[in-house]
Amino acid sequence: MPLTLGLGLLAAIWVAPVAMWLGSAFAGHMLRHMVLVALAAPLLVLGWPAMGRALALGPLAAAALEFIVIWSWHLPRAHGLAYRSDAGFVAEQASFLIAGLLVWSGCLRAAHPLAGAGGLLLTSMHMTLLGALLILAPRDLYAAWCGLMPDLGGQQIGGMLMLGIGTPVYLVAGLLLTARAVKEREAAA
Repeated sequence: MPLTLGLGLLAAIWVAPVAMWLGSAFAGHMLRHMVLVALAAPLLVLGWPAMGRALALGPLAAAALEFIVIWSWHLPRAHGLAYRSDAGFVAEQASFLIAGLLVWSGCLRAAHPLAGAGGLLLTSMHMTLLGALLILAPRDLYAAWCGLMPDLGGQQIGGMLMLGIGTPVYLVAGLLLTARAVKEREAAA
């Protein structure tokens, strides 16, 4: 069931006209981004255990790699490349999905649940920071690089989507892993 749902989310988010629905290219980008890394990726890892085992890195290494991928693609020039070029868009989307698969595989399959929780909580923190920066920026950071009119409201909606989807998903998963670690320690005592 999780695998089917994860694949369905991937198909829907890549086919659906999300920018049109949200009235903003950047908000559409962010909804697609968050579905890839915070919703579809964990479902794919849970639904396809062999893939999860094959991709499992150490939780902190996976979280660091994911941090680099996410923040790199949110630099204005890189975001503009993904917006203006089909090859850039495919590279961005593929790297988001791979980074999401790596972080969820590493954290959910960690030998020690607290290590996995740490990776997810760090991911929650950097996603929260990026979302807040997008919301609080005094101007549109991306329009000039994308060849669009400034759309600060769309950027702010994108930041809210990042906060509203990413922060709770990573935080709740990290807290669940923490609870599992506590229960394991209590059972061992």
